[in-house]
Amino acid sequence: MNIIIDGFGGDNAPLEVIKGSIQAIKNFDIEITVVGDQNKIKKCAKDNNIDISELKIKHASDIIEISDNPTDILKSKADSSMSVGMKMLANDEGDAFVSAGSTAALVVGGTFIVKRIKGVKRAALAPILPTSEGPFMIVDAGANSDCRPEMLQQWGIMGSAFMHKTMNIENPRVALANIGTEETKGRELELEAYKLLKVSPINFIGNVEARELPAGATDVIVADGYVGNMLLKLYEGMGKFISRELKGMLMTGFKSKLAALLILKKVKAFRKKMDYSEYGGSPLLGTSKPVIKAHGSSNAKAFYNAIRQAYQFTEAGVIGDVEKALSDMKNKK
Repeated sequence: MNIIIDGFGGDNAPLEVIKGSIQAIKNFDIEITVVGDQNKIKKCAKDNNIDISELKIKHASDIIEISDNPTDILKSKADSSMSVGMKMLANDEGDAFVSAGSTAALVVGGTFIVKRIKGVKRAALAPILPTSEGPFMIVDAGANSDCRPEMLQQWGIMGSAFMHKTMNIENPRVALANIGTEETKGRELELEAYKLLKVSPINFIGNVEARELPAGATDVIVADGYVGNMLLKLYEGMGKFISRELKGMLMTGFKSKLAALLILKKVKAFRKKMDYSEYGGSPLLGTSKPVIKAHGSSNAKAFYNAIRQAYQFTEAGVIGDVEKALSDMKNKK
C-alpha cells in the first residue's frame, strides 16, 4: 500500500510531515510518497539529521496557500503539492492521500480530480471527536453550507460505514443534529432529512441535541456543513477551555500542585482523550479513493495518526461498502 502525503500542507511542513511519515513506515506495512519540492524536502531532512532513504519523493514545484482561491488547484496551481498528489491518487499511483493544507482546495480537488463515488451528491468532511464513551463523527463539518435532504441521508450512510469498518463499532448509531429530539423539530431540511434517514439501511436513532454529544449520545451526527462546522469549532474550543482551566486549578499554590501529583496519570489520560491528534484527521467521505484532511497545525504525531487513519480507511474497504449501500438503496426505490 502506498500512502501519498502532501509534503507542504500545514503550518509545520515539511519537517513534521517527514517525521510523522518515517514513524508510520516503521509501524505499518506501507510505502509513503511525500509530494513537494524535492530539494527543500532533502535539505530539511539533512538539516535535522533525519534519514529519509525509505521515503519516496514526488517533485512538485508549487504550494497551495490558504489565501489562494480553492479552484486554483485545478489550473494555476496544478503543479502544487496538493494537486500533484491528488492526480497521483486518481491515476492509481497510490492508495490514499493525506494533506494538512487548505480545506477548501482539498474539497475541490477531491471532487474534481479524485472524483466522487458514483451516485454521491457531495463529498463531506467528517472529523472524529472524543466523548466520555468513545469517539463520534460529525458529517458534514464545513464542506457544504447549502444542502439538500438526500445529501444528509448519504452522509449518514457513509459515516456509519466508516465508523463500523475503521472504529470497529458493530452497529453505529446515526443521529440528526437538531434543536430538539422530537421528529417535528427543525427546518425543512431537517424535517425532510429525518424522513430519509429513517428509511435508510443504518441504525438511525432520531434527533440529538448538541449538549448530548459529549456524553456519547451517538456515533455519527449528521448536519449541513454550516451547523456541523459550528459544532466542531465549539467542541474544539470547549476542549481547550476545559484543559486550560484544569491546568490553572492544579498549578495554583503548593497544595494544588501536590494534589496534581497524586492525579497526574488521570490528568494525562484526560488530555490524551481530548487531543485531536490522537484521531489523525478528517476523512473526506464520498470521494472514490480515501482522502484525509489533517489539522492545519498538525505535528509529527498528528501526521502519523492521519497516515494510520488513511491506512485503516483503505484496508477496511469502506468505499466498497458505501458503493454497495448506495446501490442497494437505489435498487429498492
